[in-house]
Amino acid sequence: MSRRCFVTGNWKMNKTVAEATALVRELRGLVSMVRDRVEVAVAPPFTALYPVAKALEDSNIALAAQTCHAEPSGAFTGEVSAPMLKEVGCSWVILGHSERRQFFGETDATVNRKIAATVKAGLLPIICVGETLQEREANKTLEVVTTQVKGALAGFAANPAFVIAYEPVWAIGTGKTATSRQAQEVHAHIRQVVGGLWGQDTAAQVRIQYGGSVKGDNAAELLGQPDIDGALVGGASLKAADFAAIIKARA
Repeated sequence: MSRRCFVTGNWKMNKTVAEATALVRELRGLVSMVRDRVEVAVAPPFTALYPVAKALEDSNIALAAQTCHAEPSGAFTGEVSAPMLKEVGCSWVILGHSERRQFFGETDATVNRKIAATVKAGLLPIICVGETLQEREANKTLEVVTTQVKGALAGFAANPAFVIAYEPVWAIGTGKTATSRQAQEVHAHIRQVVGGLWGQDTAAQVRIQYGGSVKGDNAAELLGQPDIDGALVGGASLKAADFAAIIKARA
């Protein structure tokens, strides 16, 4: 089954409003020709979401948020809810990123609740899973991602629109990248786990991104693997030309 490639830029805590809008205006011109072949999204910091949404009007680039709270409103100082993200123009929310798990205490259970909030608000999740270096060295990679996928998807009916992003934690921001063989092995396993939960037909439709030091010079090989359906890009998404090179690697 053919799955449309999906490349998302996660800007993390980078870019002022002026820098963010300048970046997407440049990016629009670089990737407009891949409209039918590659789905593209960017995830700016909260402060830039609305101006970036305005700058992306009538483009082929969607807007994503980097996280959300599990409740729609309430006394949660410093948090942003899924309905708020929907209102400013988001289509996607990145959930369970390793940095959220490492620095902000997110667990499989909290990710599961945030997915529910995201779906209820009419948004779609990009669900991050992945192992640490210690877990990989202990040969626990498949065990870890199985637990994370099952925990994230627990209680949800089959939904082929959900996106999963495999991000080996040891390859994020380190310059290290899983080999295409390593990445494909884990992606194939994730698809198998999804098949066990939701059936093979749905599993064949779910897109699984790779995240972990993806760059223009390694994107083609990674995105050419049979179970790798796109990329969740960090540092390389902060420059329009670098991000466009990754997008065009599959176009």
